[in-house]
Parts: sequence; C-alpha cells; structure tokens
Amino acid sequence: MKSLKFAVLPGDGIGPEVMSVTLDILKIIGERFNFTLDYQTADIGGIAIDNHGTAFPVTTQAICEESDAILFGSVGGPKWESLPPKDQPERAALLPIRKAFSLYANIRPGLLYSELAEASPLKSERIPKGIDIVCIRELTGGIYFGQPKSTYEEAGETVALDTMIYKTSEIERIAKVAIDTAKNRQKKVCSVDKANVLETSVLWRKTVTDYFKKHAPEIELSHMYVDNAAMQLARDPNQFDVLFTENMFGDILSDEMGVICGSLGMLASASLGASKNSIGLPFGLYEPSGGTAPDIAGKGIANPCAQILSAAMMLRYSFGENEAAETIEKAVEKAVTSGSRTGDIAFGGKALSTKEMSEAILHSI
Repeated sequence: MKSLKFAVLPGDGIGPEVMSVTLDILKIIGERFNFTLDYQTADIGGIAIDNHGTAFPVTTQAICEESDAILFGSVGGPKWESLPPKDQPERAALLPIRKAFSLYANIRPGLLYSELAEASPLKSERIPKGIDIVCIRELTGGIYFGQPKSTYEEAGETVALDTMIYKTSEIERIAKVAIDTAKNRQKKVCSVDKANVLETSVLWRKTVTDYFKKHAPEIELSHMYVDNAAMQLARDPNQFDVLFTENMFGDILSDEMGVICGSLGMLASASLGASKNSIGLPFGLYEPSGGTAPDIAGKGIANPCAQILSAAMMLRYSFGENEAAETIEKAVEKAVTSGSRTGDIAFGGKALSTKEMSEAILHSI
C-alpha cells in the first residue's frame, strides 16, 4: 500500500480546527484509494513563537525537508501584532518557508458555485453560472524578496527602500506553470503587468510573449495592465480563465478574486517548488487562502472547505492521486450545493459547525 509522507503545520487561530477534520477526511479517502498517511505535525507561526521563540523553528524546517509535501493551516493573530514587523508570524514564517523550499509558483483557484452566487458582492446577473478562474502568481521574486531592503535616515528624514528585481529564468519557469494550467482549461492566459511604467514589467511582458510563442503557440495569450485587470476582475471575472502575474500584483489580485468569490472559507491554494519530492513530483505547500480568523477561533464554526480542498490539491500535485483529489472536490461541491453550509455561506439558513460540515462532506464521499 502506498504511503503519503507529508508535514502538517496547523498554525494559529482556526488552523488546528480545520486541519483536524481535513486529516479525518484524508484518512477515509486513503482507505478508498489504497494509501496510508505518514505525517508529522509541527509548530509554525504564532504558536511556534510561543513554544520555540521563533515563527519558523529549525525543527519544523527539518520535518518539512523529510516530507514530500506540506499541508499548511494559517498563521498570525492579534496576540503577536505588538512584535516588530520582521518578527511577526506572517513575515517571519510565510516568507522564509517559501524561500527555504523555493516555492515559486502559487496556484489559486477562484471558484464560486452558482448556488452560492449570493455570497459574492457582484450582482448575480454578472455571474449567472458562478465563477471559475485561476490565478497563477510568481511567489519568490519581485519586491517582496529583492535586495537591498532598508530604512535609513537621509537629510533629516526617514527613507524606506524596497527593490523589485526579476530575472528571465524566474519569469520563464512561472510561465511554464501558466501554460500547463491553461492546457487543462480553456487554453487562454491573461498576463498582468505594468509595462508602461516598470522596467521589470517590460522584461516580464517580453519574456512571457517570447516563451509562449516558442513553447505554447496554441495558447491564447493576452496582456493587461494591473490597474485595468483589477477593474475588469470586479466588472466581469469570467472574461478571464488563467490570470497570470508577478508576486505583488498576484498578491493583490488573488485577494480581490477571493472577495468576489464570496468566502475565503471556500478557496484553496497550492505553492509549488522548484525541486521534486522523493516520488518525482513537485514538492509543494498547500494552504487555505483565508487567514486565522481570530474572532471565531476555538468556537468550532469555521468553514473547513478551503483546507479540505487544499488537501485535494496536495493529493493531485505532490502525490499524483488525481482520482482521490477529484473525489474530494466533488464531495465538497455536492455537500455545499445541496445545502450543507457553515455560517459564512449559510445566508441566514441553518449554519453547520466545522465538524458537521466535514461530516456532510464525508457523507457525500
């Protein structure tokens, strides 16, 4: 029987709650598809600061290095907001783990079932069939990682400096991810940049254009400035199929996409690395798109769907268990569209607890 070896990092807030029920579902899926779970749990984020004095302990990194994938919860919360910015969980855990494992490709589906159209701030007539797009974001380059980065005094005032850098090789490898994604969808990619202002975007547009022309001429490629893309995403999201962009723009646009899809509790994501795991598939980190939701943490009412769907992405990308992944995804859709919903998507109807929601999904399986 095949054994899936992965690290489990529940993190803070609602992370442990939604992770627990997700592991229950993975165990049932494993019984059906003939694999077992071989995972180790470790601290990251605020809980790691409390227990180890750092947001990303070396012991946690070691467990991740011994694994074939990482199933991640969420980090941060008011408890740690008084720390210096560089020591807060979001900055001291997320950026280092992405860098440590070269997690350069973020794949974030924007999915809204038509039955949940009421959850979107967009008028229902704009999205009669729901929303189905995906954002491909470069994750380890650009302004978040560029050097130098500093704050200093000059001529009697404070100056802050961030550096935005991209290399051709960084752009080409994420372009390949966009192409591979588009081949399994509508074969349409919109690349987003700010080439009318930024040198990095000039390079981005030229490199993307050349790479698509050489490697995927069958894919319909368009370009759009980021300010227009933000407007178009709010006006008519389904004009896009694969939305493809650099790190900072992708951070902003994928969050906007999350809002128009109604609830972050439904949105999963995968961050794939440059290296392969022990079975020759991409090493990746899989996490829900939402945060720690400290206002509801510990109440047992969080929506576990995003964490469960992230686990499905892990099965698909890092373990090649495509049928198992599809089974989970269809079970989530069946449960939600038939009326089983947590408070964030209940629209005044009966709101299930986290555990009840996971049981409804298991019933669908």
